[in-house]
Amino acid sequence: MQALWMLVASLAFATMAVCIKYASAWFNSAELVFYRGLIGMLLMWLWARSRREPLATRYPGMHAWRSVVGVIALGAWFYAIAGLPLATAMTLNYMSSVWIAAFLVGGTLIAWNPRAGAPLPARQGALALTVLAGFAGVVMMLRPTLDQNQMFAGVVGLMSGMMAAFAYLQVMALGKLGEPESRTVFYFAVGSAVAGGLGMLVAGVSPWDWGHALWLLPVGLLASLGQLCMTRAYSHGATLVVASLQYSGIVFGALYSLLLFGDDIPLIGWIGMAVIVVSGIAATVLRARAAPDAPGEEH
Repeated sequence: MQALWMLVASLAFATMAVCIKYASAWFNSAELVFYRGLIGMLLMWLWARSRREPLATRYPGMHAWRSVVGVIALGAWFYAIAGLPLATAMTLNYMSSVWIAAFLVGGTLIAWNPRAGAPLPARQGALALTVLAGFAGVVMMLRPTLDQNQMFAGVVGLMSGMMAAFAYLQVMALGKLGEPESRTVFYFAVGSAVAGGLGMLVAGVSPWDWGHALWLLPVGLLASLGQLCMTRAYSHGATLVVASLQYSGIVFGALYSLLLFGDDIPLIGWIGMAVIVVSGIAATVLRARAAPDAPGEEH
C-alpha cells in the first residue's frame, strides 16, 4: 500500500503540473504561487484541525527560511512549466536528489583534511558519480530539446531543482525537531500566499475570467492531495522502494507531455531523462543509508 500511495502522489503532482501549464496561459507565476498557497493553506488548516494538531510553532525562523527557499523553488518550477515541454520541466525539478548528493559531497570535501591522514569516505565517491551522471543527463536533455528562446526557462528549471534541495534539507531539520508534516506544509502555504501576493504587486494581476480561474482550484487541491498521499506513503518509514517510486512522476509527466501537448522530444532527450531518473534513484538509495528516517521530498 505504501508503494500505491507514492504512485498516487506522483500522479497528483504530475497532474498539478498539467493544470499549471494550462493556467499559465492566463496567469503569471506570482499569481499561480499565490493561489496555490491560498488553497493549500485552507486545506492544511482543515487537515491539521481534523488530526487535532496545533499550528503554533516554536520555530518560526526555521519555517520562514523553509518558506523562502521553497517559494523560490516553486515559482521557478511554475515558470519552467510555462516555458518548457512538460516532461523537461518535471525532470529538472526532480533533480533535487542529485543536488542534495552534490551538497553532501561538497560538505565532505570541505571538512576532509588529507594532511591528517584521514581517507576520503568511499560512499562519497559513489555519490559523486551520481552527481556527474545526473548533470550529464541534464546536458543530454537540454541541448536537443530547447530552442534558443527556451534556454533561460531551462536555467530557471534547473534552479528550481537546486532550491527544492535546499527546501528539503530544511524540512529534514524541522522533522528532526518534531514538527508535524501538516504544520510544515501549512506554513509553506502561508509563505507561498504572502510571496505570491507581493509578486502580484510587481508583476500585476491578470484579468479575471471564471472559466480560466477554474484551473487554479485543481492546482491547490492536487498539491495538497499529493502531499498527503506522500505522507501516507512514508508513514511506516522511508523505504527505498517508496522513495524511488517518486520518480514515476517524471514518467507521468512525459506521458502528459506527449498525449496532451504533443511535445516532440528527440531520442537523446529521453535517454537524458532516463539517466537523471537512475542517478536520482541511486542518490536516494545512498542518502537513505545515511539518513533512513528522512522525510519525503515535496513538489
